[in-house]
Amino acid sequence: MSKISKLQEIINSSNNIVFFGGAGVSTESGIPDFRSESGIFRSLEKYGARPEYLVSHSYYISHTEEFFNYYKENLLFTDAKANPAHLKLAELEKIGKLKVIITQNIDGLHQKAGSENVLELHGSIDRNYCQICNKEYDLDFILKSDGIPTCECGGIVKPDVVLYEEPLNDAVLNSAIDYISKADTLIIGGTSLIVYPAAGLINYFNGSKLVLINKGKTPYDDLASLVINEAIGETLSQIKIK
Repeated sequence: MSKISKLQEIINSSNNIVFFGGAGVSTESGIPDFRSESGIFRSLEKYGARPEYLVSHSYYISHTEEFFNYYKENLLFTDAKANPAHLKLAELEKIGKLKVIITQNIDGLHQKAGSENVLELHGSIDRNYCQICNKEYDLDFILKSDGIPTCECGGIVKPDVVLYEEPLNDAVLNSAIDYISKADTLIIGGTSLIVYPAAGLINYFNGSKLVLINKGKTPYDDLASLVINEAIGETLSQIKIK
């Protein structure tokens, strides 16, 4: 039996699927990941500082204007469109098999594909808020701002994204744990499962079918029911919805 046939069989026999995805889910939409040869971190090396520092809370506080320049130049891909992975997952949710998407991505492409129940561990570029009055702003406001985006009250408008050194949202994290602990099938795609605390979510899975779809190896390959080392969009596009 081919790996695609095995994946089809697993999906067909599952009624409570949870999908957990990383940067690799969006690379087929033209959004680079972080750590590969062509990833975002490599593009930031030219600035002469550790890439993690340039997208950290410390840098945001101490070099706010420079942070926003880097953020707008390197982390916003406004022309990106949902790819076959996003679209297939939305279909699986629509027929009731997929209960939730848990994503480390901040691009909002799952929602653009039609998915409704999406837990964004690292926030979203589409949400921005004033740090003084909490007024909400859309992405267009950030894009059109010169220098530091500023609210009418004078506060800085910060993207609702989790920077390095910042904690994940407890409510989102706890909800993700709850969904994973109750799932009969966990499909993990586009992540190497090496960045914590997100990578540790797999430890809460109690179901019988663990599927890993990632171009490279992960520390959990030996525990999986099925491992597919291919692009996730290319893989999921071959699944038939029944």
